[in-house]
Amino acid sequence: WEESLTLLRHIFHLNSQGRTGDVKVYYIPGNHDVGYAIDLLHKPQVLSRYESEFGTRNHQFTIGTVDFIAIDAQTIDGSSGNRTTLRTWDFVHNVSRGPHSKVLLTHIPLYRPDWTHCGPYRYSPVINQRIRRASKDNEIAYQNYISEESSHRLLSLIKPALVLSGRDHDQCTITHMTINGPIKERTVGTVSWQQGNLYPSFMLMSISNSAYSNASTQDTLVSTELCFLPQQTFIYMWYAILFVMTFLALLFWPASGIDISYPLNAFLRGRSGFGIGSKEKSEDDNCEYQMVWDAEGSMHLVRIPLMPSSMGSKEISSLERGQALMRPNRRQTNQDQQDMSLEVDLGVDVDSGSSTRLMPSRQRQRQSRTIAKMVIQRFIRTVKMSLFVTVVNVTLYMMLLFKDCID
Repeated sequence: WEESLTLLRHIFHLNSQGRTGDVKVYYIPGNHDVGYAIDLLHKPQVLSRYESEFGTRNHQFTIGTVDFIAIDAQTIDGSSGNRTTLRTWDFVHNVSRGPHSKVLLTHIPLYRPDWTHCGPYRYSPVINQRIRRASKDNEIAYQNYISEESSHRLLSLIKPALVLSGRDHDQCTITHMTINGPIKERTVGTVSWQQGNLYPSFMLMSISNSAYSNASTQDTLVSTELCFLPQQTFIYMWYAILFVMTFLALLFWPASGIDISYPLNAFLRGRSGFGIGSKEKSEDDNCEYQMVWDAEGSMHLVRIPLMPSSMGSKEISSLERGQALMRPNRRQTNQDQQDMSLEVDLGVDVDSGSSTRLMPSRQRQRQSRTIAKMVIQRFIRTVKMSLFVTVVNVTLYMMLLFKDCID
């Protein structure tokens, strides 16, 4: 339990006085803190351990003009001879006489009929009442809700304006009908998605002070707002999608990169020529653009006037508007070599035009090994880069997650 206590203090930044900065923190015991009535009967030292760290289990505090009544719900349904149960009920009788409006705080929710609708914000299925007593001592060994008899007794004695409970790990809002009128109960969900609720939340409470407000009804005196936290599972799913996209981009990215100079130049030419008069348009009509490569492999656009109309039909058919001409002095690039390898692998003779011929099996095997080697090298490169991206991101995530623990 020392590790759990240290983690609690770390999460809520609690100091040795049990405060978060200058904010006072109030506690109520739960079944994971002190157990049920049967556990308290056989291990009374659990109560001493809890009270030494968090104070008395049944207590009252006032904020504004509202009294908050915090009870040890695990002892409410104990046997009539159980001393911890008797002390809890004595506390309830004593605090029920106060003049202020009250809010009841209990870890175990009050009784509700089976399959009671919990409102639109509940994600998990409704949990019905389950109570198990020990056969020897007749003490509570497990329960989901306080018994119906004890719930009616609490509501009739305290007459709370609002009941706040937990235990269920999910949101639930119900209304109890009593002789004193309807009383609303809000079961607050867990703040951790690891507790079975994919939509963790917390509740914000606003309390009116009679010195500054003329609130006359209990509904306006105490108001609550349910606040949801980010859905952690969706964040992990988004990480997985980004990792797959990164892997595919690394796998299919060209080895020589992507040259965007030509489409960028074409776009800039189109922007610069937008809105120009008919004079420049007529000049474009009387010329054509040719792509020319120099000895270093750089591409240049050259504007050449159109050939006279007396050109032969054979020459005209071989020269179209905007045709790209390749000069024989252009350096052969790696991409051309790869294209040639693919054509040779397919058994195409590039020197014979449309004619094809089968290559010797030896040469085909050599070309197949070359392609297989390229594929393996690309795959290894992709795996290496993916591992690098994974290690960097996981390391940063863990550093951010445990940055306070490292301190």
